[in-house]
Amino acid sequence: MNAIVGELRTKPLLWLLVFVPAALAGEHIWPDRHVLLFLLSVLAIVPLAALLSKATESVADKTGEAIGGLLNATLGNLTELIIALTALQAGQYLLVKASIAGAIVSNTLFMLGGAFLIGGLRHHEQQFNRVSARLQSGLLFLATVALLVPSLLAEEGHAAMLQPLSLGLAALLIVAYCLGMVFSLWTHRENFASVGHGEEGEAPWPIPVAIGVLAAVTVLVALVSEVFVASVQSAAETLGMTPAFVGFVIVALVGAAAEIATAFTAAARNRLDLSVSIALGSAAQIALFVAPLLVILSYFIGPAPMSLQFWPGAIGMMLIATLAATLMTNGGRSAWFVGVMILMVYAIFAMTLFLLPPAA
Repeated sequence: MNAIVGELRTKPLLWLLVFVPAALAGEHIWPDRHVLLFLLSVLAIVPLAALLSKATESVADKTGEAIGGLLNATLGNLTELIIALTALQAGQYLLVKASIAGAIVSNTLFMLGGAFLIGGLRHHEQQFNRVSARLQSGLLFLATVALLVPSLLAEEGHAAMLQPLSLGLAALLIVAYCLGMVFSLWTHRENFASVGHGEEGEAPWPIPVAIGVLAAVTVLVALVSEVFVASVQSAAETLGMTPAFVGFVIVALVGAAAEIATAFTAAARNRLDLSVSIALGSAAQIALFVAPLLVILSYFIGPAPMSLQFWPGAIGMMLIATLAATLMTNGGRSAWFVGVMILMVYAIFAMTLFLLPPAA
């Protein structure tokens, strides 16, 4: 308890926790004020993600950068998974697919670019394990190819094949992700060791405290996500945004707040291996595990099965993001302007999607 109180005193961002009860109470007090509920739920998720980041960092402190990055990415994706599951149950498949595509692009470009920019401004030039980055980029490319095939079939008039093909691709992607974890964490783990020497950060929480916070935050995120999903469609229309833009940009950034905070902090401490592992590892996990899992779960909790067919713009953005990450991480070194270039690609995508939203 003293550790949590200390965090509240030193990190003003956690004062936003007051919006958690406000959002939960507002659902019953102002059920028709969708814009207010949308804003309250976004403000509530941000400090919960910050707590999740600190808790996962404390648990991962006992591991190396590779396992720590995987753990941070996995637990950090809980927020996005819970939001996607809530939207899946509500039948908002465009929001689900936009959040999946947005999470992949945001983690690959915004999180990676921001980490390169912050780390480069503080340390001039940094190094990271390019073997790990190459593996994650390869997994992302594999997932993008798998997502491209259903869209091509739909364009050729083979819509009847979408559902069985999507289910088969989902199984293949999950198998590929599991084998990738075996490769990087077991059979060839010596190739994924950290190449940098980072600075010491804050003292981690005791493991029981970290696990308790993880459990409590997961429950609260699930409750707040229900408020978010219930209000997002009406709020988006009022604010002049489509559900696709909200899912691609806002849901992706809010859902990844925990990972973003950890990746940026690690880069500032010259632990760029951890930042790259979180950014690309999280994107690969969403593409090869979370998205296929949602397809399978849609048969049980959704109003209808969901396919892996994405609109062409989303496929193009995911493919370009993967190629940009591969190109920018190929040398195993980074500087602040590399981060700027990656962030510019993300800004182009966000601006384009806002001005030219895809049809539902």
